[in-house]
Amino acid sequence: MSQQESAETLALQALAWLAGHEELLPVFMGSTGLSSDELGSRATEPEFLGSVLDFLLMDDAWIVAFCDAAGLRYDAPMRARAALPGGEALHWT
Repeated sequence: MSQQESAETLALQALAWLAGHEELLPVFMGSTGLSSDELGSRATEPEFLGSVLDFLLMDDAWIVAFCDAAGLRYDAPMRARAALPGGEALHWT
């Protein structure tokens, strides 16, 4: 499995985790502007999966909760984000 495929799998896990949290899913939906129908249809798009991880990475508590639930290291979402489109580190020099 490629690094991007592994990252996509982790992002899908994160999306499933978000979907299981009634208080957090509407916040994510509001931040993306997607309808519930669009959410399912876009779940295979690497760019969208990157946005799932971008959202998760906004709050350390979310990262800890997700990683604890999924049995992952706390740096796994950040590493996965880097492997998806748009996740490259910015260089300001």
